[in-house]
Amino acid sequence: MTETDEQARQRREQGPEREQGPERERGPEQGREQGTESETEQDREDAGRLRRLNAWRTAERSLARLSSDLPLGERLAGLAAEAGTVTALDRPSDFYGDGVVADLEERIAGLLGTEAAAFFPTGTMAQQVALRCWAGRTGNPAVALHPLAHPEVHERGALESLSGLRTVHPTHEPRLPTAQEVRDFPEPFGTLMLELPLRDAGFVLPTWDELEAVVAAARERDAVVHFDGARLWECAPHFGRELPEIAALADSVYVSFYKTLGGISGAALAGTASLVEEARTWRHRYGGQLFQQFPAAIAALIGLDRELPRLPSYVAQARMVAGALAEGFAAAGAGWFRVHPEPPHTHQFQVWLPYGADVLTEAAVRQAEETGVALFRAWHPAPSGPPGLSFTEVTVGRAGLEWTARDVRDAVGEFMKRLA
Repeated sequence: MTETDEQARQRREQGPEREQGPERERGPEQGREQGTESETEQDREDAGRLRRLNAWRTAERSLARLSSDLPLGERLAGLAAEAGTVTALDRPSDFYGDGVVADLEERIAGLLGTEAAAFFPTGTMAQQVALRCWAGRTGNPAVALHPLAHPEVHERGALESLSGLRTVHPTHEPRLPTAQEVRDFPEPFGTLMLELPLRDAGFVLPTWDELEAVVAAARERDAVVHFDGARLWECAPHFGRELPEIAALADSVYVSFYKTLGGISGAALAGTASLVEEARTWRHRYGGQLFQQFPAAIAALIGLDRELPRLPSYVAQARMVAGALAEGFAAAGAGWFRVHPEPPHTHQFQVWLPYGADVLTEAAVRQAEETGVALFRAWHPAPSGPPGLSFTEVTVGRAGLEWTARDVRDAVGEFMKRLA
């Protein structure tokens, strides 16, 4: 059984997740011995995953500490300790979306400058509902988006299977479409969806002028514009604009609470009051009207208070880290390598090297275990091209602010030693 898109997404988001290996087909003639072999293989996979996770958790230095690295008890204790900073603890817990969940929705609408916002348990659901609503309103089921966009790569064809929508691609270049590509696309579409940043292309963004031009081109075609803003929070430094001005370009915006803000889960869909009201109806139909969601809502509010003000410093530090990585690879005689984009557009970017993913991940784990420095996390095979080329995603967060350029270069040298 090959790895599914959703399993791949989870592995990339969470870092050291268990990689899915080929499933052995067993017939009756293979008996108990084959079953024991499979169990042993599973044990090895589990042990490898736990080893990687422990290496990330216990490293003394890291460019970012992911919330998914923390043990359950530590996460619960942290949530309980900080909950009182964002809400009154003697109030009733939420009931089907009122209370602290409603507070979060109001906060998001205010931050983005929209009329309303609705909380969703997942971003996948929020985005599918948004695109379904727009198809009904425009009368056109075609959604123009990039072939690397989240619905195309990580949602198992849900737009077509659940909503009868059809996707079209104005460009296949590893960037968002240009205004000319949108304007000249040979068939009509009702919605243009732009993922900001385009994660699978390397967390890339257009310039502000390019973004304005693309939106204007869509309007010329009487199409609405939806922003996949799972990582919209960190786009402001690149655009040199505040969040309300960015969100105002689109007819609807989806934002995530766990990717950048370190929340537990959840997302929000923001837009006009009428769109959000319709989205709430579809949220219920999709099974997203959960009885209580206060832990996720509280974690999101904490993330907004704690991480959102720091994101400009993370983006600035990521640019320094990317430059120092390139210097370190050159000094270590790495030969071919690529830091992409350079400089980074957000606090996340890719690093590419001509080695197998397993070899690179093992070197990263050994470095964390032996030196206490976690420079890289899991590596992944290139999705296309010749074998032996791999990439990793680098995130610079609060823990990475203390790193100097020399620290980065030295860490690259230690990493390259473990590839020798």
